[in-house]
Amino acid sequence: MSITSVTTQPIEGQKPGTSGLRKKTKVFMGPHYLENFVQAVFNAIGGVEGKTLVLGGDGRYFNERAAQVILRMAAAGGAARIITGQNALLSTPAASNLIRRRRTDGGIIMSASHNPGGPEEDFGVKFNTPNGGPAPEDVTGRIFDETKTLTSYKILEAGDVDIASPGERMLADMVVEVVDPVSDYAELMGELFDFKAIRELFASGFTMRFDAMHAVTGPYAKSILEGALGAPAGTVMNDVPLPDFGGGHPDPNPVWAKPLVDLVMGADAPDFAAASDGDGDRNMILGRGVYVTPSDSLAILAANAHLAPGYAGGLAGIARSMPTSRASDRVAEALNIPAFETPTGWKFFGNLLDAGRATLCGEESAGTGSDHVREKDGLWAVLLWLNILAVKRMSVAELVAEHWARFGRDYYSRHDYEAVDAEAATKLMADLKAAGPELAGQTFAGLTVSNVDEFGYTDPVDGSISSSQGMRIFFTSGERAVFRLSGTGTVGATLRVYLEKPEPDPEKQNLDAQDALSELITVVDDIAGISTRTGRDAPDVRT
Repeated sequence: MSITSVTTQPIEGQKPGTSGLRKKTKVFMGPHYLENFVQAVFNAIGGVEGKTLVLGGDGRYFNERAAQVILRMAAAGGAARIITGQNALLSTPAASNLIRRRRTDGGIIMSASHNPGGPEEDFGVKFNTPNGGPAPEDVTGRIFDETKTLTSYKILEAGDVDIASPGERMLADMVVEVVDPVSDYAELMGELFDFKAIRELFASGFTMRFDAMHAVTGPYAKSILEGALGAPAGTVMNDVPLPDFGGGHPDPNPVWAKPLVDLVMGADAPDFAAASDGDGDRNMILGRGVYVTPSDSLAILAANAHLAPGYAGGLAGIARSMPTSRASDRVAEALNIPAFETPTGWKFFGNLLDAGRATLCGEESAGTGSDHVREKDGLWAVLLWLNILAVKRMSVAELVAEHWARFGRDYYSRHDYEAVDAEAATKLMADLKAAGPELAGQTFAGLTVSNVDEFGYTDPVDGSISSSQGMRIFFTSGERAVFRLSGTGTVGATLRVYLEKPEPDPEKQNLDAQDALSELITVVDDIAGISTRTGRDAPDVRT
């Protein structure tokens, strides 16, 4: 086996977004593309000589082939050890847990999260730092700088490593340690939750369906739900990970997980249902006849987390991304703990978690998690819900109604305009920013604008500043609209519009969210000219 230095040149567009670099799979499969980016990562972290890294992915198309390339590049760079899951499979939260438990120098995760997979779909690579979390902006900035000056990369000339079964193999002087992708994660879940109480819940006749969406959480859910917790066989649906996710879109929301939504809204609905996404870091929560928004889920989990052993001592604080509804803020106020509002992107929670200033975190995009890892964690959220239901012995609908009665409801919806013209979307944002000062005090269809601003964030731990994180429109009657251009798509621009209306009166909390928000939807379109600028008379996705 010999090390080859391959001459290359910078490739444009390799700027990591909020969760690494995502492109079409065929782009990553192109000459030097994956290798350039991986070498840029290695250079940005000071090389990998003598280091130990975790490597894994969600099993999407190109996952194993990319893993073999990364292994040979790590060996060429002098890495001491790479820890990977069987067949290079690791859910994102499981990878974060391994990084933390084994105290490695970080890890490389191969995933495009909730984006579709397959030769014509998406692939992604990101670096997680030694705390287990996504690389912060200073690290991704260094990676991007390296991609712009790279002239060569090193790779070991060798055959594929056997990563199909647990054990250690040598690749030149580097140890390749293949581990069961589930075991360490399942052990952690057993430390956080009352498995005995949950087993008793299932033994009482409680019914559940978990849709793994042919993604990475299938083996995790089978092992924990049907294995350790005794849920009946068949509780976990679509449990076998497939390279193209069975032709589906592995995003756990009412649009892409419609069969599960139809099930819980039907006559034979289970007591509880949930779904997770491509790499296992997102979740959707449902009960018989009810869909729980991610914003509400965060607030309800925060209000009841003390019922699980891992959180019996209380919470240090609650953090949410700026577009997420303000429901969890009222829980934090009631618990007399801090509430933090951060930009979108899980990496912004890392400092708060590391500093012990927050315990639970959440994003409206179906991500919730805690300080047990440094990533959002879909199955963790499901297990916390089960723990709470096992203690309270209430239905999901009853628990939601109880929470709204105590804290108030936030009618909330996200409208996605996907693959729109990037120039038009950018101009919409720029024009809204420019018009902000003039909009304050104006009334539209009975709603008066109180303030318009562009969200910026100063990290309370290290003082770092993140600007231009989205436009916000506030109304005097409490409504709020947020505009963002998403960084998770691979074609054109995705304009996300977030709409929120607080309702403290229990007698008015049972409307359909779109109906309750209809006036706000019309006003926001009038203000920003969404339909005119995008050419769409409706969003592509409503959640």
